[in-house]
Amino acid sequence: MPISRRHALLAGAALPLAAPALLRARPLLAQEAPAMPLMPQSRDFRLGAATVTALLAGSAAQEDPQSTFGMNVDPETFARASAAAFIPADRSVGFFTPTLLRRGSDVILFDTGLMAGGITAALASAGVEPGAVTHVVLTHMHPDHIGGLTDDAGAPTFPDAAYLAGRLEFDFWAGQGNEGFEAKVRPFAPRMTFLEPGSSPLAGVTPVAAYGHTPGHMAFLLEDAGEALLVTADTANHYVWSLGHPDWEVRFDADKAEAAATRRQVFGMAARERLPVLGYHLPWPALGYVEPAGDGFAWVAHSYQLL
Repeated sequence: MPISRRHALLAGAALPLAAPALLRARPLLAQEAPAMPLMPQSRDFRLGAATVTALLAGSAAQEDPQSTFGMNVDPETFARASAAAFIPADRSVGFFTPTLLRRGSDVILFDTGLMAGGITAALASAGVEPGAVTHVVLTHMHPDHIGGLTDDAGAPTFPDAAYLAGRLEFDFWAGQGNEGFEAKVRPFAPRMTFLEPGSSPLAGVTPVAAYGHTPGHMAFLLEDAGEALLVTADTANHYVWSLGHPDWEVRFDADKAEAAATRRQVFGMAARERLPVLGYHLPWPALGYVEPAGDGFAWVAHSYQLL
């Protein structure tokens, strides 16, 4: 049955919680990768009367991408799909793109990148001081999304912010004994508001269940003045090998079958409703549209629609 936007907001609440031991995602750090071309670290888009800003908090190159994407297909299939999309099968480039929403007095940051230096530099490019951030929203708690919460000394990067995260996601990580969670997220628990799908204290910011990448992974529907945009976080981590082939397994998805079903649900809804999509690891500036293509979806990069 097709899933509507309203259904998507509550989807997953009845899905079985898969809680295998999560693979410890360790994204390739910039100093471990070949030098990347310089590019702007922020890009503004219009959403009603609000401003949505893509923030480039880091980028990295990876060799042997099939060790991460398309793990359940043979190398020949992977190579053919790559060649058809004009990309090499033996290397890839990834981006780390938190989202900033500025609306009225609210300055809302979705995810924080790998480290404090990356996110603060991207914010500076957008003309925003860390102390001006009023809310930090976590889509999930992998290290490349929580790393910028504190600096190397453990001091909060966003000292005056309120913190929001999914209850399911927090509770899962709280029982794992994970060093990153304990250092970066646990200290903010007393200041954290816990979210459920379809409900948020922030007007125009609606959590969408997007489980599978992690047990409580969430996307967020942003709405202002009748316009909408979907922040998909890690629902799809590559525009060809994941978005284009939803059933291809991704190494860092905790429940691979559930993550594949989520990709079909969330991006199916985005395609039907012609929603702009901002994905955390998609090609910079990470904003575009999706349309049905073959057995998956095609990425249509933003040009000037939301300027």
